[in-house]
Amino acid sequence: MTGRVQASAGDLLELVRSRRAVTRGALQQATGLSRATVGQRLDRLFRAGWLREGAGGPVDSPLGGRPSITLEFDDEHAVVLAADLDTRHARAAVLSLSGEILTEHSGTLVVEDGPDAVLGELGRWFAELLVKTGRGADAVCGAGLAVPGPVDSETGRVVQPPIMPGWDGYDIRGRLARALTEHTGATGVPVLVDNDANLMAYGEQRAGYPDCSAFVLVKVSTGIGAGVVVDGSVFRGVDGGAGDIGHIRVPEGAETLCRCGSYGCLAAVASGGAVARRLAETGVPAASGSDVRDLLASGHPEAVGLAREAGRRVGEVLATVVTLLNPGVLMIAGDLAGTPFLTGVRELLYQRALPRSTARLDVVTARLGERAALVGAGAMVVEHLYAPERVEERLRALGV
Repeated sequence: MTGRVQASAGDLLELVRSRRAVTRGALQQATGLSRATVGQRLDRLFRAGWLREGAGGPVDSPLGGRPSITLEFDDEHAVVLAADLDTRHARAAVLSLSGEILTEHSGTLVVEDGPDAVLGELGRWFAELLVKTGRGADAVCGAGLAVPGPVDSETGRVVQPPIMPGWDGYDIRGRLARALTEHTGATGVPVLVDNDANLMAYGEQRAGYPDCSAFVLVKVSTGIGAGVVVDGSVFRGVDGGAGDIGHIRVPEGAETLCRCGSYGCLAAVASGGAVARRLAETGVPAASGSDVRDLLASGHPEAVGLAREAGRRVGEVLATVVTLLNPGVLMIAGDLAGTPFLTGVRELLYQRALPRSTARLDVVTARLGERAALVGAGAMVVEHLYAPERVEERLRALGV
């Protein structure tokens, strides 16, 4: 940004948020702006409540003098709402702008009940959570939603989601915004929507692997999906379909019908739902990936064996994914993300992938667990709202 005399208040905020320049002098040096211009633009950010002064920094001059005052992004001036939908369960939270979960709620919420009912219920959940945090509707700067289907990032609408009947093309952003107004009183709240695996990958990469330039997360629950983060940004493809590996066809499933209507999809033979179905056929009570997770936690031998087998099938597909993307981290998440499944993945992955592709690869399980998509959704909203170009729009709207 050196020499960019047109650097805006949004550019200055980005420098402070990223910690690349945290004093007035450093901002002058980074942007080429005069001291007066930097002061004027910072003043707008202070009046908006987005910046605050921190402790004094080191004295740069060998002659001594007053220490430079550091600048900090004020992550307490607003909160973000985030929710993560699965097929029969959901989790919602209020987060600080730095990604800390202030309070959360989880419970049964069935996507097959349709978007109007589900999003209306989320509005009620958010209202209760705001009361718990003691924050009013005016503190909400945005909301993020993770859904188990492909999402067109331009419109926020899901596109032909195999396990979300009735949601195809639905105006999720508009309905959730109306639900927030109805139940919390918050008006004009920006709502962002993305695929759950994408947001899990984004949250996990930022929290645990910020220096990893190619990061892949595979979620294996009711379905199977992958999120890919390249150079710190989610890779979505041209219309949100990137990472939908659950619908790659595999020979073992040639006669197995998938919920998408095709035969032989990976999700039809190796997802949590598929394992639950096979267990049920043998008389073991299991109806979903979460049931399989509980059986694995108790060491159920048949569940353990089927999870390892599922891992081998997924590992065979991931050998191609790893060869194509050459990631530094491959993370397994979701209901089946335990030792049996991971063992199966590793067996086939290292057997089928080229040694060159796996030489520097770490295969790990999730760190944030069930909160990963919430953290990712919150980060998505913050990065959107405080991007330099959007900062200018918001400052003008505030009249500062």
